[in-house]
Amino acid sequence: MGNTVAREDFEWVYTDQPHADRRKEILAKHPEIKALMKPDYNLIWVVVLMVLAQLTAFYLVKDLDWKWVVFWAYVFGSCISHSMTLAIHEISHNSAFGNSKAMWNRWFGIFANLPLGLPYSISFKRYHMDHHRYLGGDGIDVDIPTNFEGWFFCTRFRKFIWIVLQPFFYAIRPLCINPKPITRLEIINLLAQLSFDVVIYYLWGVKSTFYMLAGSVLGLGLHPISGHFIAEHYMFLKGHETYSYYGPLNLLTFNVGYHNEHHDFPNIPGKSLPLVKKIAAEYYDNLPQYNSWIKVLYDFVMDDTISPYSRMKRQLKGEVKQD
Repeated sequence: MGNTVAREDFEWVYTDQPHADRRKEILAKHPEIKALMKPDYNLIWVVVLMVLAQLTAFYLVKDLDWKWVVFWAYVFGSCISHSMTLAIHEISHNSAFGNSKAMWNRWFGIFANLPLGLPYSISFKRYHMDHHRYLGGDGIDVDIPTNFEGWFFCTRFRKFIWIVLQPFFYAIRPLCINPKPITRLEIINLLAQLSFDVVIYYLWGVKSTFYMLAGSVLGLGLHPISGHFIAEHYMFLKGHETYSYYGPLNLLTFNVGYHNEHHDFPNIPGKSLPLVKKIAAEYYDNLPQYNSWIKVLYDFVMDDTISPYSRMKRQLKGEVKQD
């Protein structure tokens, strides 16, 4: 339990991220992929149904014993909440209404955010675009852990705690690495969320409110779906920066597991990423890949050579444009 890992710093690289060059190559060879660059209007109805499902759950748990509130928050609420964060990820790429209706996507993201209990959507979009443009960029990409995380969470037990506390680190990390001035839309997101939370508490009480918040915290912490946080970019194999997952949990996560494909084509909705892999199979089949996010979590904790430091990091050159 107490073995320390060998790595003492990030893997600094001095090359550009691989996704832009691979995108150009694939489009030159398979121009038909451009036809997939269009909105996924089914996403709208899926998100509406997810919000309604959570509203129904808020009502159903209001009179349960506390042990069952906690049970259903983890077994059901956490799955819906984590899935909704990945719906918001899709919406941040304008997948619901298309790039021509960017503001419709922003308002819809605020709506999708409601059953999570905590304001998230607008800020996530601002930082996530940086993650795509400047993958691994020092001081820009807040998906990269802080030096404190890499230094402190260096034993098996501490890495386990790090996984449990992931939602808190994702919330705090932007303020430490790349704080941005608050925008009008973020204030609207906050006020809409607080108003929704007050209404839920007024209508159905503390148990429903707890279920809502606990589902979000539990779903983004020690949970099978949370394996994607580590699977996407943590360097289990030296020299490989992004990894895809092709297991069944893609059905709950809008195919976020197709992560090489997503970074190569961030304007293609998750629904169509399996087609990207099929069309350009020669580019993806031989890349390192996963079939179990649970195994990723287990290996992260138990492998003493892996830690929050196991990320590629690059010093950005030239002008940096942020949202």
